[in-house]
Amino acid sequence: MILIEQRAPNGATANGRLVLPFETRTKSRLRARLASGEEVGLFLPRGTILRGGDLLLARNGRVVEVVAADEDLLEVCCNNATDLARAAYHLGNRHVAVEVGSAWLRLQSDHVLEGMLRGLGCEVRNVRAAFEPEAGAYAHGHQHPGDGSGAKIHLMGPS
Repeated sequence: MILIEQRAPNGATANGRLVLPFETRTKSRLRARLASGEEVGLFLPRGTILRGGDLLLARNGRVVEVVAADEDLLEVCCNNATDLARAAYHLGNRHVAVEVGSAWLRLQSDHVLEGMLRGLGCEVRNVRAAFEPEAGAYAHGHQHPGDGSGAKIHLMGPS
């Protein structure tokens, strides 16, 4: 098993790919497989959130690139910026991880949230794409003890 405990230095060249969905990229202790099928063990500092394109350094000197896996997501669009901001506020109020685009929001598929967003007048469609939610106001995430996910990412609404 390839053991990975740290990020690679700037300028490193990857010679392996680790494809993971967002939920798994929030775990600091993980057993997974590279795209090549080789087994890896991640032992990263608690609270580490991996992003697509991050480079990791294995104990044996190998550099592995993190690839954000395609996931089933909801893409939210609205008729105007005010309605989109309102949707973002309600999602943030529920501590939902949200990716913000130029005219859309993306979140992991959830039929309850889909219903809420449609009720707010949003257009919601299912997409399959890599998920890279906002880091939020706390950059390193915000932990919720006992939720099993390590760290949650928040889109923060007005106070």
